[in-house]
This record gives sequence, structure tokens and C-alpha cells, in this order.
Amino acid sequence: MRDIRNPFIGNEGYGCFGCSPANPLGLALRFVDEGEEISTRWEARPEFAGFDGVLHGGIQATLHDEIASWYVFAKLGTAGFTSDLSIRYLSPVYLSKGAISLRAGLLANDGKRATMRCTLYDGSGKACSESDVSYAIVPEHIARRKFMYPGKEAFESE
Repeated sequence: MRDIRNPFIGNEGYGCFGCSPANPLGLALRFVDEGEEISTRWEARPEFAGFDGVLHGGIQATLHDEIASWYVFAKLGTAGFTSDLSIRYLSPVYLSKGAISLRAGLLANDGKRATMRCTLYDGSGKACSESDVSYAIVPEHIARRKFMYPGKEAFESE
């Protein structure tokens, strides 16, 4: 298990809602490589509730999308863009239960499209939503040129 480094920090114009620590409105997610999966742990602020202390469904979808993109960056060694996100809401995510965690693992990769299965857990460890997120991916040399992808090695912690 190792922390995944965010190589985008310090880049001009970097303010990603999902992972930039400098975006005051964002989620500031950080990720951990756990072998076949990656994970994150996140403390939701009250303003991310949709109704009476329940995490908004759109924020849940964003969390699923973000962890899937980091799987592509750090595990598949390339970049791309979301082509499909299918989410299943299983149970309300009550913010009062504590920190939320997510896990993502690879379902399929044909070199042009990668699909990750992601699961979001509430603070008690209950699975509250799951998704299959597909990314249109490109060869690394194109990712470096078109998506400012810094290379898989840039995500390795020091």
C-alpha cells in the first residue's frame, strides 16, 4: 500500500474540482495504491449534502468518476475521458456516520476503453453506491501530448 502522488499540483491552471487541494470549493481527494485497487478516504463537508445530512447523489457520481480517472492515470499509465458512468445508489450516505471511502478496480481494458468498478462506503463501512465507469483511453504518447499526462512514474510517491 502506498500513497499516489499528485503530479498536477503546481501546474498553471490546475484547479480540478475532484483532486486539486487548492480548489476551496472542491473535494481535494488523495489516493492510495492498494495493488489491484486504489482507494480514497474523504470527509464530506455539510455543504455537500443534498437533503438533511445525506450526501448529494451528484457528489457521489463525481467521487466515482474521479477515483476511476486516477485508476487510469496511476495504474494503466495513460489518460482519457469518461465515456460512460453507470451508478447504482444502494443506500443513503449519512454524513453523520463519518468519513466516506471509495475503492476502484479494473473490470476490463481493451486498450481503447477501460472500465472500472467503483464502490462508495459510508463511515460505518456500508456500501452505499457502486458504479461502472468507462474511460476512452489513448496510448501514452498521445496522453502526454493532448492531456498533459506526466507519465505513470510521476504518480509514484517518493
